[in-house]
Amino acid sequence: DERINRVIAMVRAKVEHPFRIVKRQFAHVKTRYRGLAKNRAQLFTLFALGNLFLVRRRLMA
Repeated sequence: DERINRVIAMVRAKVEHPFRIVKRQFAHVKTRYRGLAKNRAQLFTLFALGNLFLVRRRLMA
């Protein structure tokens, strides 16, 4: 049980980290209904920025 929980926790940590970045760094806490295409485009942009935020130190070196 403990081993399975550890694996699940490792996967969850990797998946939830980008969501924390999008919510905290880019202040995306609530989706306004502006059409599905606009919401999707905004989320794709925020996650792309989040990916850049995660690798910013490697990009600067």
